[in-house]
Amino acid sequence: MRAIVKEARGPGLVMKEVPAPAPGPDDVLIRVLKSSICGTDVHIDTWDAWAAKTIEPPLVIGHEFVGEIVEVGSHVSGLKPGEIVSGEGHLVCGKCRNCLRGRMHMCPHTRGVGVNRPGAFADYLCLPKTNVWVVSPQIPLQVASCFDPLGNAVHTATTFDVLGEDVLITGAGPIGCMSAAICRHAGARSVVVTDVNPCRLELARKMGATVALDVSKESLLETETFLGMKEGFDVGLEMSGSPRALSQMIDVMFAGGRIALLGILPPDASVDWTRIIFKGLTLKGIYGRKMYETWYKMSVLLKSGLSIDPIITHTFPAESFREAFDLMESGQSGKIILEWNG
Repeated sequence: MRAIVKEARGPGLVMKEVPAPAPGPDDVLIRVLKSSICGTDVHIDTWDAWAAKTIEPPLVIGHEFVGEIVEVGSHVSGLKPGEIVSGEGHLVCGKCRNCLRGRMHMCPHTRGVGVNRPGAFADYLCLPKTNVWVVSPQIPLQVASCFDPLGNAVHTATTFDVLGEDVLITGAGPIGCMSAAICRHAGARSVVVTDVNPCRLELARKMGATVALDVSKESLLETETFLGMKEGFDVGLEMSGSPRALSQMIDVMFAGGRIALLGILPPDASVDWTRIIFKGLTLKGIYGRKMYETWYKMSVLLKSGLSIDPIITHTFPAESFREAFDLMESGQSGKIILEWNG
């Protein structure tokens, strides 16, 4: 089968023929129809410090996808060939304390599709039955291919109640923009998204941001006045991984405000803890998606009118993956879809 492979240590990817996977008794074999490029895939392509520490080539990469079941293992029930599915990219042990308490997304033994085992940038993908999610016929294939990052956005945006609240989102990447749409759908009074990339800020506006603010040119404090806010933002969603953005967020939070942290901050990032303590702020780290509560939530949100269509900006045939990655890495796109079904 065709697959996009990190063939050796160092920058770059190749498309090559590799053996197709064979399902075991508890596995499902899926023909990939569409996949989407994630920031993790970009890290693997550019071979940054995280990739050098984490990835063991050769490896088929990719973990965001939608496809069709073509074969199920002898122990699999409730799933059948022909069904359209996506899949949870985190494979957990099922035995640790967190797994047994229903907190599988916090399993310390997690292995990642396209990170620690063969991924979804290929004609076929094999997953355990427990990781397969049947997609509603009401949901378009290109949207279903983005379920993984949409799940991150839903998990983050629903961590705190946003109904009637003023929400600040730092970072207008695809997940930040999706979070803006979710917060508006969930009844937020206003949603402000900050970034310095004009293309991404325009996408945030299309996704429903009340204000998309270039913080290199405009003031958050002036935006508060413009929106009629008296005491600061109620909820913050930190999506940028920027220590400066987090510091700015803390400055403009309401006393007693709540911040969800999804962006990966550098290890040496520092904050003024006195501001957090004296404001009585709550900070909560977010990782992945709740398995499988978040999957239910995002499916219901989409069927009830949530649209993420504006964030899907480009589609390429899988063979043009290099062009797609270069565009993604330029910062001049939203989500980019790779088509595998010819």
